[in-house]
Amino acid sequence: MATIKVVDITPKAKSGDANLDGEPNLAVNPENPLQMVATAFTPGPLNEPFAPVYVSTDGGDTWVLNNVVPGNAGDTGTGDISVGFAARGGTLYTGILNGDTDDLQILRAPDITSVTPMEVLADVPAQDQPDQPWVVTGPAVAGGAGQDVVYVGNNVIGNRPRTAIVTVSANARTGSGGFTDAHVDRRPGTASNDGPPVRLAAHPDGTVYTAFESWTRTQGSLVTFDVVVTRDDKGGLGQNPFEDLRDSTDGAIGQRVVSGRTVRFDSHAKTLGQERTGADLSIAVDPEDSNSVWIAWCDAVGGTLPTDYVLHVQHSTDRGQSWSPARADLIDGKNPSLAVNSDGLVGLVYQQLADNQWTTALELTSDGFTTVVTNILHQAPGDVPSAGPHHLPYLGDYIRMLTVGKDFYGVFVGNNTPDRANFPVGVTYQRNANFTTHQLFALDGVTQVQVSLDPFFFHWAA
Repeated sequence: MATIKVVDITPKAKSGDANLDGEPNLAVNPENPLQMVATAFTPGPLNEPFAPVYVSTDGGDTWVLNNVVPGNAGDTGTGDISVGFAARGGTLYTGILNGDTDDLQILRAPDITSVTPMEVLADVPAQDQPDQPWVVTGPAVAGGAGQDVVYVGNNVIGNRPRTAIVTVSANARTGSGGFTDAHVDRRPGTASNDGPPVRLAAHPDGTVYTAFESWTRTQGSLVTFDVVVTRDDKGGLGQNPFEDLRDSTDGAIGQRVVSGRTVRFDSHAKTLGQERTGADLSIAVDPEDSNSVWIAWCDAVGGTLPTDYVLHVQHSTDRGQSWSPARADLIDGKNPSLAVNSDGLVGLVYQQLADNQWTTALELTSDGFTTVVTNILHQAPGDVPSAGPHHLPYLGDYIRMLTVGKDFYGVFVGNNTPDRANFPVGVTYQRNANFTTHQLFALDGVTQVQVSLDPFFFHWAA
């Protein structure tokens, strides 16, 4: 029988933390799923040059901070940060926006339990305006046990007007990694740039999908965009990467899943409770069938009010050429993350604001969302803690879920009030907490700590 656990990953030593640790990410070592790394907007100790990652070596039951990421600054540590383990060998790859310089950097750690700082493999200077690095690793190279295929989706505004990029290395484990840029959005357009998220899904047979939001018009904070998927059938490693899928209508590179969608995108405006909207996107491929690919995104369905924000899920069975709706639209949902396990079970985790309450839910389906098993991982008031006048994003523009074999692993951010009613499937805290009085305490066990946002790990075990 399947089991599920939820863990607040803030270590006991950080019991006094009251930070809003948004935009979490997760990597699980496919050769040793007991080893995993999580990230969030978590600052390192004062005056330290390195920001932390969260490390677990016991399957997510306990976590420690390892300060090995360059560019610790302010109350976020780094800027955006994402992680991925190599298919073999245990090397961790990380994409960051350096907290000191705002440069986009790709990093490598041969052993993430070591206190040796991560090595910088590539750097995109801040003046190019890079955003949202998203790390995905490819399959082990046949006959190349020492090679790691690594992809980093990113959005470099300095490349206007088409700014969606995938940075690729065929052998990131040695030397400087040899990363090169593939410009995946080559469609004509009139908007100044693409949307922030560039997401990837890599299949063991070498098929790699990318998804991005190709902006076609901006009018104030109202953006019109197409959701576009590109594909590469040779691991993104050939002469003309990501050109293997062309639009069935106009023949341009990349198939439009939908066109002419609108969204309110203002990085400084709260448009869904205390959260901003406009950068929600996920793509996943069936590990047993590279023809079967799933996508989720959010838009305003042509409307202009926050209540028009809608999460959509569609499915393709022909390698991204045609798409059809898979799940009923979800009002005021955001942060979708899709994954498919080795049995073909599809998982969707998302966060939804309803009646001033944020709910994080994990849905599982084996029949294309005709029947669904829903697990409520977390639920809490949407206005606690306060985002204040400047803290955006609040929960963040993304959460992350992935699979290893039959199991689903994920991470999300939420209100950390120690209340069993907020965690219907149960929860474990490392930090000092009293679930009777619903209070958090500092390391001394006496000083009360205000409620904030913590990253939570979850594991659905088949």
